[in-house]
Amino acid sequence: MFPRSAAPRGHSAYRHGPYPPPPAPRCYDYNHRSLPGVDSFYAPGPERLPPYEWTPRPLSPVPRLVPPPPPHIQTMTNGRKRQIDEYTPHVVKRQRLNSPVHTSIGSPLPRAPAPRHHDQNRAGSSRSVFGFDSHFLSPPAHVPPQVTSVPESSNSLQAYAKDKLSEQMVELYEACQQQTPDLVRKETIRTRLQNDIRSVYSDARLYLTGSSMNGLGCRSSDADLCLVLEANKRTDVLHALSVLQRLFKSLTYVEKTQLIRAKVPILRFRERGSDLEFDLNINNTVGIRNTFLLRSYAYADLRVRPMILVIKKWARHHRINDASKGTLSSYTLVLMVLHYLQTLKEPVLPNLQRDYPECFYPHLDIDMVPEGPKHIPPYNSKNQSSLGELLLGFLKYYATDFRWDRQVISIREAKVLPKANSQAWRNKFICVEEPFEKNNVARAVHEKTKFDTIKAEFAEACRMLRYRKDLNSILPVRDIIDKELYRR
Repeated sequence: MFPRSAAPRGHSAYRHGPYPPPPAPRCYDYNHRSLPGVDSFYAPGPERLPPYEWTPRPLSPVPRLVPPPPPHIQTMTNGRKRQIDEYTPHVVKRQRLNSPVHTSIGSPLPRAPAPRHHDQNRAGSSRSVFGFDSHFLSPPAHVPPQVTSVPESSNSLQAYAKDKLSEQMVELYEACQQQTPDLVRKETIRTRLQNDIRSVYSDARLYLTGSSMNGLGCRSSDADLCLVLEANKRTDVLHALSVLQRLFKSLTYVEKTQLIRAKVPILRFRERGSDLEFDLNINNTVGIRNTFLLRSYAYADLRVRPMILVIKKWARHHRINDASKGTLSSYTLVLMVLHYLQTLKEPVLPNLQRDYPECFYPHLDIDMVPEGPKHIPPYNSKNQSSLGELLLGFLKYYATDFRWDRQVISIREAKVLPKANSQAWRNKFICVEEPFEKNNVARAVHEKTKFDTIKAEFAEACRMLRYRKDLNSILPVRDIIDKELYRR
């Protein structure tokens, strides 16, 4: 963890009291774009995704970004946020489609701390200034939303794709990854829904979450939405979803609404005339927190997103990626990949929750959650393994090295935890810790036959891939690409 400037003993780290200064309205860069030359996935140019924008709600004049950190945690004081007189802490997150032409009106983010010399010897890590968009962006007046696709720069990934298997992974990733129009389509529905929902719940805020927002989605990915209602009132979730179901039946742009009374009840519906499906939950805010944590990991290294996409496609093809049928959820698979990349001898990924606790504080005001990742510098791994080598290593790790009967997967700790530490982990076939709630996200695997099937698929894929070094040996690459393009 890189040292941060500490306030003198007995004094606040901030000029105006014990809390950080209030931020001005923010724009979140969907593209998680890096500065030129810093592991940039994107070619330079004006074509970009619209920013994810927040504006203040006129409620309380007292700023509250995050509670005071525990005494053992140093607070970031290496920069000042821009302040505005009209600021209130409870901001409404509002997503807007902007024109490709933007007006720069300021730089709200503090510069990330530079690492000290003695920290540069830490295994697997050296850090540089993080590449978030540092400008406020506003659309020109009277210009309709217009967003064009941003092509990926294949040159960045070529350093990790110098063998056949790695090249196949890049091909699959580039064909199947979520494109700009896919996200804009989801965002358009989200914006319209939030406006219509506010006719019933005036304080409603609707968030796009899950793979659509965390950078790990495919072109065929459905969309998850979290509706946040007044936090000070206990909401009868089923009643609220029933009210929304009646409302949605009157809307011209959605259809096939279905109330699903699961452990976390959801309202499922589709965009009218298409197969784009949405799942809407109410006040399940941990989904917002893990969306931005996973997004930070997804963009920490170029290899993460291709790795996860290929592994999810493999697991889906072999029918071990469906929690409703007693196998692994996509979220569980993502955590398994991140854990593997964190625990290599030369890590591909850091431990963000340990290194930057103030950015991923579990009780941070939900509207401030997207602000956390903006303070994190990039992670430049010393591990130069190819995509193919990492895929083989991942399969081998879970086929032969990981002890399912004794160990718990934890990205929060970036290591395995012993099952014996908690009664909650005992007698569970697979234990994967949720990084905020610390429960088991793999609890759907409760039958030994399903568990044995999952282990067998890992072992067989490891054997086939090690022998043939061909992605087609475990996955029909061309069929999956064709199916992905056909669906959308």
